Amino acid sequence: MSSSTSIRHLRHFSSTAKSAISISKAKLKLRSEYDPDKALQIYSSVSDHYASPTISRYAQDLTIRRLAKSRRFTDIEALIESHKKDPKIKQEPYLSTLIRSYGRAGMFEQAMKTFEQMDELGTPRSVISFNSLLTACNHSKLFDKVPELFNDLPKKYGVLPDKVSYGILVRSYCEAGTPEKALEIVADMEKNDLEVTAVTYTTIMDALYKKGQADEADKLWNTMLENGCEVDVTAYNVRIMHSHGGEPETVKAMIEEMRNAGLKPDAISYNYLMTSYCKSGMLDEAKKVFDGLEGNGCNPNAATFRSLIYYLCRNGDFDKGYKIFKKSVQVHKIPDFNTLKHLVEGLVKKKKIKEAKGMIRTIKKKFPPNVLVSWGKVEESLGLVSASSEAHAATDDEDEEAAA
Repeated sequence: MSSSTSIRHLRHFSSTAKSAISISKAKLKLRSEYDPDKALQIYSSVSDHYASPTISRYAQDLTIRRLAKSRRFTDIEALIESHKKDPKIKQEPYLSTLIRSYGRAGMFEQAMKTFEQMDELGTPRSVISFNSLLTACNHSKLFDKVPELFNDLPKKYGVLPDKVSYGILVRSYCEAGTPEKALEIVADMEKNDLEVTAVTYTTIMDALYKKGQADEADKLWNTMLENGCEVDVTAYNVRIMHSHGGEPETVKAMIEEMRNAGLKPDAISYNYLMTSYCKSGMLDEAKKVFDGLEGNGCNPNAATFRSLIYYLCRNGDFDKGYKIFKKSVQVHKIPDFNTLKHLVEGLVKKKKIKEAKGMIRTIKKKFPPNVLVSWGKVEESLGLVSASSEAHAATDDEDEEAAA
């Protein structure tokens, strides 16, 4: 089925469906669905049934990401352009989601074209679409272009940048590795009585730490507090991530400081604590942090599983690594290729051939074709392809256990 035919089929499916699934159910299914065609079908069951453009934006973003990972850019353009025929296109928030989606796919030229088409489409233009365009530029990693757009477009279209616009500009400078320019923007914001948000401060603080300017980052933290800026969990997590040495006791102290400030540490906070234990060779303590996540009101994310599996493999404990992998499959938070490749190689080295085959078969069901090519090479290099038919029955049970 061609790309355009596939899109038309899915749009027809969505318009003739008797009932739409809920947004929450669509999100859940999309998070665990890596097949781009199936992701499109899930998205089509919600996209036409919700009047608010923001309510289905997350589902749209996930679908675009699935297509982009498979390099299905023609399909992405066909899908987004089809939305321009919707009467809701005259609503600026609706059109802005299309600009953002093009940015998610790294298709900035199409995002810019959509912004320029607004008069033709009868869509009013304000700071909402302007901010979406700047965000699309950042998502497309065209960080040097954001300041240019920030300076030129407000004059051309009569748009007045707001604190969000300035925050996006700050991010572009930080991503480009020039946080000192971002600090100049903050000074301008203060002169113009524009609120500097915790997000903006945190973005610069992170960039300063990454450049090795810890003293400057700490000064900025103190400035946040002095200015009465409401510090959030993300800001604390940046400090934890860049804490000097990353010793477990230091990380624990920062998490306790967070609690004392009335904030609830999240999975990212505990990931840093778990990783600090791993780096210190305290794998039992790291496992306790992992096991205690639910009790702390947190769910593990892909980074949680990636870190724990990586350090278990480094320690030669491939059996435990495999058990953690199976848990990641259960909650649809499977780690990256390199981490799992290390685990598969370790299982084969330990003569755990059944587990290695079962693991690869499970992965093949979860990832798009472009990733499966790499897994096919791993499978071949480890000698796991031969006699696959003889092992089929044995590995089926393993697959079901891992994917349950």
